[in-house]
Parts: sequence; C-alpha cells; structure tokens
Amino acid sequence: MFLPRRFIEVSARLSSLPGIGPKAADRLVFYLLDQSDEDVLALAEALLAAKREVMFCRRCGNFAQGDLCEVCRDSSRDTKLLCVVEEIRDLSAIERTGAFRGLYHVLHGRIDPIARIGPSELRLDRLLERITLDGVREVIVATNPNFNGDITAMYIAKLLAASGVRVTRIATGIPKGSDLEFADVFTLTQALEKRTDVQS
Repeated sequence: MFLPRRFIEVSARLSSLPGIGPKAADRLVFYLLDQSDEDVLALAEALLAAKREVMFCRRCGNFAQGDLCEVCRDSSRDTKLLCVVEEIRDLSAIERTGAFRGLYHVLHGRIDPIARIGPSELRLDRLLERITLDGVREVIVATNPNFNGDITAMYIAKLLAASGVRVTRIATGIPKGSDLEFADVFTLTQALEKRTDVQS
C-alpha cells in the first residue's frame, strides 16, 4: 500500500457515492489534495451548508432553500398543469428541456411490490389535495418507463378517475426500462409534447 491512510479513507467515502467508482474517487482525491486549503475548505463548507439549509418544498417536494422551491415561486408557471415525477432528479431532467411550464409533484419513489413499497409510502394524498385546492386541469404522469413506473402510472390514473382531471402519460420515445434522468433533451421534449391520455 503506497497511499496514506487518509487518502484511502477519503477515496473510500467518495467511491460510495452514486456513479463514482474507485478510480474516479482516487482521481478526485488527487485533484482535491492539489488545491489550496481555502478551496477545499470552501467546498466542505458549501456541502455542510447545503445539508443544513436545503429541505423539501412544502408544496411539491422538490429541493428548496426555504418554504417553497424556485419552480413553485415562479409566478409565470401554469398552476393548472401538474407533472408527477418519481424523484427530484427526474424533475431536473424535465426542467433542462425548457419545454414544460407547469408545476411538479415529486412522489419520492414509485410503487415497488418486491421492495414492499406501496401507494401509502408515496405523496399521493398530497397530490389529491393539490388537485382539489389548485383546480388542476391536467396531470402529466412522468414516471419512468419500466415495470414499477407503469404500475405507479396506472394507480395514479385510477386514483384520479373520479376527480374529472385529465390524466396523461409521457410518450414512449424513451426506451423501455430506462430512467428519465438519462434521456437526452430532444427525446424528453418529444415525450412531453406527444403525451397520451391514460385509461383508468
């Protein structure tokens, strides 16, 4: 072992992050150790501040620094159009397209029978409240195009059937089994524009 214990410790912590393997973690540590104390301290302080100050938006479940997120605070948004996503990273992917100007509702998960995650673990009660209180006219279900995403979409359609609100699903231009966060901007824009009604 030619590397110091502290180096290995930091690399191990970084490699536990999603998408970062051992080699990438080592490269990051080499880079960070080559930076000034001020730069490394600034990074550490920014991370700690984000951990303390970033919370979930009271309205939609997105990340927020305060009561409401930036999307919910944007008065130019169409409050009658609601896009339901599984995770915040899906919201972020849709926002990058610039094609959607409504609001969002983050479920923080999806129905997953194998993992024993049912509808009660999702923010569906809050979704029903928002539809009633905000007079939503259309709910776009943008769950991932895989088995659990399909189950979740169908459940939402049945849940909202009596409300009279239009329920649509993003088009299937996104490959089956993939995640929204990895879709390119064009494909995701087309999926939104060509959304279809969900039959409950």
